[in-house]
Amino acid sequence: MISLRSLVRNPSPHLLIIDLEATCCDRGKVPRDEMEIIEIGAVLLDGKTLETVSEFGTFIKPVRHPVLTPFCTKLTTITQAEVDAAPMFPEALAKLKAWLEPYPDCMFSSWGAYDKGQFQLDCAFHDLPYPFSEAHLNLKKAFAEARGLKKRPGMGQALGMLRLELEGTHHRGIDDARNMARIVARCAGDIRLEDARQKT
Repeated sequence: MISLRSLVRNPSPHLLIIDLEATCCDRGKVPRDEMEIIEIGAVLLDGKTLETVSEFGTFIKPVRHPVLTPFCTKLTTITQAEVDAAPMFPEALAKLKAWLEPYPDCMFSSWGAYDKGQFQLDCAFHDLPYPFSEAHLNLKKAFAEARGLKKRPGMGQALGMLRLELEGTHHRGIDDARNMARIVARCAGDIRLEDARQKT
């Protein structure tokens, strides 16, 4: 298992933090296997310093359920006009891959396993290859392990545990990715401090 401790002690060249927003409904009108990505938010961190190197964000126009539900709009604050004007998934994925081209050795990470699965679902639907390696850092699981927690907290809960304020809008891809980056940096600092104390 990839952990935050192993990441800090043996860093990959870059850490890619991604948060996705997708079509959804609280009344069952959008089945799980028909959900589609409507926003990709990504933050690329230097593997050693964990400082932000670059950011990427795009809305995506869904095709199976092109009209966002009121629940989805309220949850994400993403509007119908924003997705209507957005590229479809193949073009958005091509833009993401072009952005990542200078950074081929990055570790894909997200808060939980959902984002990896959603990427795989959309790639399969559009008959496109999955753009990442099989290696994936589940930040939710890694955070719980690093803090000695039995229950894996949500991102907002994790921020609270670290006494960090939520910045931006929750359930917006780019904002959540930025907040995850702050969590990773804080945890890495704690791990380095712990290692330094053990050496003295």
